[in-house]
Amino acid sequence: QVQLVESGGGLVQAGGSLRLSCAASGRTFETSTMGWFRQAPGKEREFVAAIKYGGSTYYADSVKGRFTISRDSAKNTVYLQMNSLKPEETAVYYCAAKTYGSTYYTPGAYNYWGQGTQVTVSS
Repeated sequence: QVQLVESGGGLVQAGGSLRLSCAASGRTFETSTMGWFRQAPGKEREFVAAIKYGGSTYYADSVKGRFTISRDSAKNTVYLQMNSLKPEETAVYYCAAKTYGSTYYTPGAYNYWGQGTQVTVSS
């Protein structure tokens, strides 16, 4: 079992920045990929960013150049730095972990999920 806890969400003005954190505990050695997803009311959960065990990173086209995913292995923590935030990016942001496989962009590929943290971007 892997437990994930997100933090860092909140209210930010359009154009501002926010950094989300995801602390992992439990059998963290089983994880191969960590990812961030977001879900707005009435919409499907969508891929935002992912980082693999070896350090490779992946981003949704909509956030490339503005968001950065990183990790601190010693702290078992993954981060999502979000810059130039837009009101349409208001959503609950979820941290996720997967233990096997090469896919990273679909929610169904992940085994574990955090409770989510609300990000609200005001216009």
